[in-house]
Amino acid sequence: MKRHTITPRKDWEEKVKEQGFLYYKYESYYNETAVYEFTAAEVDQIEAATADIFEKCMAVVDHVIKNDLWDEFFIPRQYADLIKWTWNEDMPSFYGRMDLSYNNGDIKLLEFNADTPTSLLEASVVQWYWLQDYNNKLDQFNSIHEKLIDHMKVCQPYLYPPYKLHFSCVKDNLEDLMTTKYLQDVADQAGLNTDFIYTEDIGVDEKGEFFTAAGEPLSNIFKLYPYEWLFNEEFGRYLPTTKLTTMWIEPAYKALWSNKMLLVYLHKLFPDCKYILPATYSRTEVVYQPGQYVQKPVYSREGANVKIVKYGETLAQTDGEYGEEGYIIQDYAPLPDFDGKHPVIGSWLIGGVPAGMGIRESDGLITGNTSRFVSHYFR
Repeated sequence: MKRHTITPRKDWEEKVKEQGFLYYKYESYYNETAVYEFTAAEVDQIEAATADIFEKCMAVVDHVIKNDLWDEFFIPRQYADLIKWTWNEDMPSFYGRMDLSYNNGDIKLLEFNADTPTSLLEASVVQWYWLQDYNNKLDQFNSIHEKLIDHMKVCQPYLYPPYKLHFSCVKDNLEDLMTTKYLQDVADQAGLNTDFIYTEDIGVDEKGEFFTAAGEPLSNIFKLYPYEWLFNEEFGRYLPTTKLTTMWIEPAYKALWSNKMLLVYLHKLFPDCKYILPATYSRTEVVYQPGQYVQKPVYSREGANVKIVKYGETLAQTDGEYGEEGYIIQDYAPLPDFDGKHPVIGSWLIGGVPAGMGIRESDGLITGNTSRFVSHYFR
């Protein structure tokens, strides 16, 4: 794995905007002054690790259900049967993204963004078109778009009648909107009947069924909205009672994977796996622990409330409003350092199959919402 400094395309801004990448300027989020180079063997290693970790994540869900571990995962028990049902029925799921540390050939899982992962459009489309302009004789670990189309075709027969799939996100978030619109466009290319609705406009009728503001039943809906929020809101209580009339994508079992207690149970079940970091749970923030570790809230987003500690010294820390459920204490896996640039591999799964990767790099040790997206290729 190498990092190269390159010259941006002269018309790169116009090109990425044409591709729907409208949030590229946010905190200089998109970067064409650098590229990461991999060998084919390194890509094979990342792909194999992603598949292996995913199998173990599935084993964790089986373990949680078998042992009734809802309290340990901070899942309200009124949703336990719904989660079991979506898992046992193998309800449709589109995607997920594993964040990996890849340092001198050593791969470690940092977390699994299984419910509402973003940076999809830039990983799937933007970096691919960049490569065609940069050097179309090179290759890229990226079949995300093609696999999404194929997988949505597979999912189509399992949708509820009348087989229309609504796509939904919150208002006033451009990144969420363009990610959701991209997925809707992919579904259109796959031949699905689609529509769009803002999450705030979803309603419930007197029978407790989900409807649009125009009175149309919501038979199938993709939501870019996390289950940990939904489970604690008023209309979350209708999810179990409408499971046969409204299909939600991603399915409810994703609440177990997007929850950082997953990291604790991966270590409990697979302590000898070379990809899994030791991790424990703490109800409160850790005052002191020997060695090097990362403290993360059970629920958090975009790198908020994370602290990296090395032998009692805080190396990096971010603010935020998370931590009510407690913290995960995970062994520290240092990211590579390319002259102060620290990349994280976002390894994508489509329908549970490894499909490509995107890279986010930061100037600090913690990857957050302002960390830059950088393209890659392999030889």
